[in-house]
Amino acid sequence: MPRRKHPSSSNVPSVTEDDDEGITQYVADPEDTDTVQSRKRVRWEGNLESTEEEESPEDSSSAATEKVCAYKACGRVACAYYDPLKCAVFFFEDTPENGHFDLTRALLEQSSPDVVITSSKADDNFMDVCRDHMDGSGGTFQIRPHKDFLPLRGRDRLLSLRLLSELPVDQDQPDNTTGSDSVTEPRNAYDFMRRRRETGNDPLIQKWNASVRLANFASVETSPLCLGSIGALLEYLVRARAVAELDDDGIGGLEVRNLEPLPLLDVMQINADALFSLQVFEDEHHASIHSDKTKEGLSLFGILNATKTRLGRSLMREWFLRPSLSLTIIKNRHDAVECFIRPDNTTTAMSMHGHLQGMKNIPKILVSMKAGKAKVSDWQGLVKFAYHALLLRDSLAELNHGAGVAVVRKLLQALDVASFREIAKNVNGTIDWEESTNAARVCVRPHVDDELDNLKHIYHGIDSVLSKVAMQISATIPADYASSLNVVYFPQLGFLVCVPMQEAWQGEAGVEVLDGWTFQMRGTFKSLSSRYTPNEIADMDMHIGDLHPAIVDREIEIVQALQESLLVYAEDIARVCDICAELDCLLSFAAASRSYDYRRPQMTEQNIIDIKQGRHPLQELVVDTFVPNDAFIVGGAGLGVSPEDISSDDEESSRENVHHSKNSVVVCTGANACGKIALIQYMAQVCRVSSESFVPAESATLGVVDKIFTRIQTRESVSRVQSAFMIDLNQVSLALRNATARSLVLLDEFGKDGAGLFCGVLKHLLGSGSSCPKVIATTHFHEIFHDDLFSPYKLPVTYLHMEVLLTSSTDDSIVAEEAVDGEDEGRMLVPRSDKITYLYKVATGYSLHSHAITCAEIFGVPRRVTDRARYVSELLHKHEICQLLDEDMSDGERRELEEAEEVCRRFLAWDLSFEGRDKGASVREVLTEVLGRAA
Repeated sequence: MPRRKHPSSSNVPSVTEDDDEGITQYVADPEDTDTVQSRKRVRWEGNLESTEEEESPEDSSSAATEKVCAYKACGRVACAYYDPLKCAVFFFEDTPENGHFDLTRALLEQSSPDVVITSSKADDNFMDVCRDHMDGSGGTFQIRPHKDFLPLRGRDRLLSLRLLSELPVDQDQPDNTTGSDSVTEPRNAYDFMRRRRETGNDPLIQKWNASVRLANFASVETSPLCLGSIGALLEYLVRARAVAELDDDGIGGLEVRNLEPLPLLDVMQINADALFSLQVFEDEHHASIHSDKTKEGLSLFGILNATKTRLGRSLMREWFLRPSLSLTIIKNRHDAVECFIRPDNTTTAMSMHGHLQGMKNIPKILVSMKAGKAKVSDWQGLVKFAYHALLLRDSLAELNHGAGVAVVRKLLQALDVASFREIAKNVNGTIDWEESTNAARVCVRPHVDDELDNLKHIYHGIDSVLSKVAMQISATIPADYASSLNVVYFPQLGFLVCVPMQEAWQGEAGVEVLDGWTFQMRGTFKSLSSRYTPNEIADMDMHIGDLHPAIVDREIEIVQALQESLLVYAEDIARVCDICAELDCLLSFAAASRSYDYRRPQMTEQNIIDIKQGRHPLQELVVDTFVPNDAFIVGGAGLGVSPEDISSDDEESSRENVHHSKNSVVVCTGANACGKIALIQYMAQVCRVSSESFVPAESATLGVVDKIFTRIQTRESVSRVQSAFMIDLNQVSLALRNATARSLVLLDEFGKDGAGLFCGVLKHLLGSGSSCPKVIATTHFHEIFHDDLFSPYKLPVTYLHMEVLLTSSTDDSIVAEEAVDGEDEGRMLVPRSDKITYLYKVATGYSLHSHAITCAEIFGVPRRVTDRARYVSELLHKHEICQLLDEDMSDGERRELEEAEEVCRRFLAWDLSFEGRDKGASVREVLTEVLGRAA
């Protein structure tokens, strides 16, 4: 894309925009007026956050225009930016954000933007973070209308890119568009769309094509905020290009060559498909169709989440979505878990978790206090927090070997005993909890304020005063005027005299008013009555009529002063809350490690996964007996890389794994339902859990995994234009585009349409050489091990299989399936077996049988079907499939065919017209005769 032209002098004014789009402010750099000056523009409008870097295009080395769009709504954030040097759009999918906006700050610092745009409906605190960052960097902050960031508009703009809407031209395909031979039927959908494109640019075909190809580059269909961010980014680029180059080609004129996910530094990248396939989260819906509530089901997060606080639960979810890649952070977490699961610290750890359970959502309480909306429960929560924080500090002092734990040191430093005691003392000494509960508002204790005590003393003694006044007034009125009267006090109305309503007053004459009395109102007050204000009552209104409002106002002033004195500690309290949330997560990990017998992994800089006796963390909870397995794989060991070039800091581990070659690709085979998917899942889950907690294994040596890609489960939907196979291709395409040497790729029976695609993907990854990711694949394509398609002894691949036992149908003997090593090219035919026993144990070598026919018999498929399938399979193994064409029918089959032919002839000869009907026979009788059945 041609670079944008920017003003090269500070005295050249920038172009302002229409009033309906917002207000733009310019701040010129005062340092140099002869060079290109950076201007700060602030536009008020938007809800997403978008950032763009712009430099002077005076020379090609400094020309850079990078734009970032981020969206913050309902605790989630997404962003995208454009890199003009690579002509690529980088995006960050919808991710939960915390109250400190740490993720937003990380995105801004990593992208170093010059222009940030955000939506008008963005959170105010989020805008402040973006604005402060741009103030410090001298960049531009804009607020755009929310309509620019709508997900549907963003999707339409994204699908308009030529990268997606135009099919790539196959340069190797000969041009056969001329001549009579060119008129042939299209072989697939892409041929059909390519011909439509040649005859004319059909926008519907282009949009359909773009929607299919979009998932090859990004899985943003389930990220509405990200779609809106990309749409706002593209719209901004189109406007900038039109102004700078007077080019109005729209989005189709933008030069976008690639769409890439934006990886955060020191954070593992794991997309929604991988989270779903690895069962990291699992939402269970409510049983009632009228409820949209969900709860966490059987998932990694579910079994490890034993947090007691809302902040802890939110932080743990954030850790699971964005696992850390920093070995220092991982080591600190493992040190804490190791300390908490020590036998001599078990009681202390449980006590600490109990104290955390008593802590409420303090950040929310502080926000309510700053807004002046704190309730009685909020003040109670603050006192409980201070109380439990002090008890938590005492428990930390009792912790054995806790001096070396980072979270313990941070909490001891942050917990100032004097400050928290002062907070609890001031609140408890000021607020009357019993009266506050009864009055449903914050009330102040006695002896806190003399003026307030005096007002309350008068207010509480008002009953006797009212009785005396009522007696005085009753002595001054005629006996026939009212049989009784009451003096009442309404805080909103003051003092009133209440007398019963007489029948004579209900006529046209109305109520008779005594001299010196003022009629106020009539209504129902125990009985229909009239209310008057005599002179005595007027005097009481003047002197003590505002008694209750005065008490409430004075209490508000006292509570406000208390609130201001406590907000001085707001930052300290917030820091303690964050550390307590971290402690809550680590105590939860320790409890899970203790319950499920997890062990501490050895984290290393080496690109290796070495697991001893590893277990699937979820499956072991739902089966009676789980069989653990070993796993060994290294990264960066593709074609052209010798094993000596792959170093290992664990020589003992290397000696123990001599039967495992140092390969980056592992291919696992075996019978159907033998546990292959559990094997590849547990390897990824161990790597995933190791960033925070101990792992379900006897021991493990793990290197950092920067990305996890999966092709395990296909989430189909009628709302998606892709078929199941196309969705699989999208997942694999995403892995091929973005995998690095430290990535982990899981492929479960990929290649529904043939073994060639499966082999092509693995060979492509192996061809990456030292950049080859760690790949674990399962397959039933046994033909790939022959005819040099995927030769076991020519490629650096580790072959594994799942062991099974077969029960022979002839002599009831038990036969173990034999594995084939990498040197054996022979074919084996396993005898027919009536029963298969899964051992769920991994062994070296590959299996040439899936035992699908035996599994089919076990699950109720008719024997005649399985016999035929076994016969055809044997012909396939012998390359004698053509014998099926020469098969003769048996005598019984021939007789059945002749009988069926005779029935068809009689039926066709049946005259169904009205004239041809036999008046004496019914249709049922004739049909019975045609079919040859007895009446």
